[in-house]
Amino acid sequence: MQKKICVHCFVSGKVQGVWFRAGTQDKANELDITGWARNLPDGRVEVLACGTLEKIAELCSWLKMGPELANVTDVTYEEIPWQDHSRFAVK
Repeated sequence: MQKKICVHCFVSGKVQGVWFRAGTQDKANELDITGWARNLPDGRVEVLACGTLEKIAELCSWLKMGPELANVTDVTYEEIPWQDHSRFAVK
């Protein structure tokens, strides 16, 4: 059985108004990852993602690029205790 983890991420750059949260949701659904993504008042996007280590690594790689219109300048990650979510939501 593969290890399951949750990560708490903050994505900086031009990441609001460029379909970043929706793109993250699409990628998370493709990878069977649960959690959420939301815009922050400071212009960043906050992501909480839970899934297998391999799938989370794939999502984290995607977050570094984001959708076509995004310009990601930084992504920070922190592993956090497991949380059960039924789906991946855009908040």
